[in-house]
Amino acid sequence: MSTYVVSDIHGKYDKFIEVLDKINLKEEDTLYVLGDILDRGKHPIKVMLKLMEMKNVICIVGNHELMAIRCMDFIIQKITEISIDKFDKYKNFSIWYRNGAKTTIDEFIKLDSKMKFKIIDYMKNFITYEKLYINNKNFLLVHGGLGDFHPDKKIEEYTLDELVWNRVDYDMKYFDDIYLVTGHTPTMLIESNTKPGYIYKANNHIAIDCGACFHGGRLGAICLDTGEEFYSS
Repeated sequence: MSTYVVSDIHGKYDKFIEVLDKINLKEEDTLYVLGDILDRGKHPIKVMLKLMEMKNVICIVGNHELMAIRCMDFIIQKITEISIDKFDKYKNFSIWYRNGAKTTIDEFIKLDSKMKFKIIDYMKNFITYEKLYINNKNFLLVHGGLGDFHPDKKIEEYTLDELVWNRVDYDMKYFDDIYLVTGHTPTMLIESNTKPGYIYKANNHIAIDCGACFHGGRLGAICLDTGEEFYSS
């Protein structure tokens, strides 16, 4: 029984399947997905439907799922007239669309009503973080980071936005006895990373967003039991 983590798939269905094949995920294994399944790539809903079929997957919410959840009922209702009470939803929709929502919307609107609601319900059950203890090591899994970080601040005290929108300072060691596993920030943007676009490990950080939807990036996954890394081509 092994535990794997992947993040920021961003609609790259073929890369996700390639990584799954390389992992050779078994029924007794667990795969954590650290958010940002949706948007940007061609097949975000196809990825989501695949995850929904997998019984050994646990999803942590990312900022792109958070944006989608706030807007998908808007799409279903097909609102055509702006009114004052709908203003916030239109504003949320605009923010989401500017962040790469078109591919998600294009696939989502083709689904029947029942499946649309199933997807929304599935995403609403995403967890916000996970604590794991594996091979005498403590791991904390979140999508983005720990906004307004303080070493004495309990994980339960962080707001949702602090967990999904804030980015980690990878040059700072947050904990001596906990490995912080995050997505959200493509590893090619971490200045101290000597292997841009690959999993970054330093200062008890494990950054696994390898920029699957960006030029020069790939989808990366890691086995927390062994430290073995897996990548799409």
